[in-house]
Amino acid sequence: MTIAQVERDHRASIETTSETAPSVAPAGLRLRGVEKTFGKNRVLRGIDLFVPAGQFLAIVGKSGCGKSTLLRLLVGLDQQTGGTIAFEDGQGQEIAPNSRIVFQEPRLLPWFDVADNVGVGLGDGVARADARRRGEAALAEVQLSDKAKEWPSRLSGGQRQRVALARALVSRPGLLALDEPLGALDALTRISMQALLARVWQELGFTAVLVTHDVTEAVHLADRVIVLDEGRIIRDIAVPQPHPRHHGDASLAKIEGQLLEAILGER
Repeated sequence: MTIAQVERDHRASIETTSETAPSVAPAGLRLRGVEKTFGKNRVLRGIDLFVPAGQFLAIVGKSGCGKSTLLRLLVGLDQQTGGTIAFEDGQGQEIAPNSRIVFQEPRLLPWFDVADNVGVGLGDGVARADARRRGEAALAEVQLSDKAKEWPSRLSGGQRQRVALARALVSRPGLLALDEPLGALDALTRISMQALLARVWQELGFTAVLVTHDVTEAVHLADRVIVLDEGRIIRDIAVPQPHPRHHGDASLAKIEGQLLEAILGER
């Protein structure tokens, strides 16, 4: 992969909106009849969905059901074929979402140290000193202050993903999309990152949309979980348990069972 290709992929992970100013409020989502086709393949089939500002939504389903496609539409990395997607504040007023996305791969720039990698999330037009200062503050939120001057190659997989999260948070997004961000981590690191995600979401108040294959992860993190199947929402389940949540909780396990039944066609 060339440097130009790395830079292009990196920009795609942070430049998901034309707005450069940080959001001052979480962005609610309102989808009406959203369709997405690729040639003759109808991937999303009339999605109707309302996500209140500040909610944590998880999307689960079999591979190929349209999860990542829907997420890319929400952050503007692709455009719907039909229907509408609107963003609003807690009072129902339309806003620009200042959306950001975190992928499964951290996509850090190897020629920047950790703090500068985070500062890149602010986009163009920010003085390097200011970007670095704000980058260091974001690193503190993900408990990596001591790694600000390290090179990405010297970090563990979990640390690199925390840097990617800090890069997404540094601009104070109203909407944070998460596309299998913990999928490549080992089990213990994954549990630690789940706790970190839950904490920063509660502290910063953004709207979060998580795509994951792991129903345990979905139930552990989200206020609400939807199941996609062949481009349609077939289940929409609330997770009312307060945070912090604990793995092995019987009430959470019951919800996991309902989700698995829907995914496996036993609904």
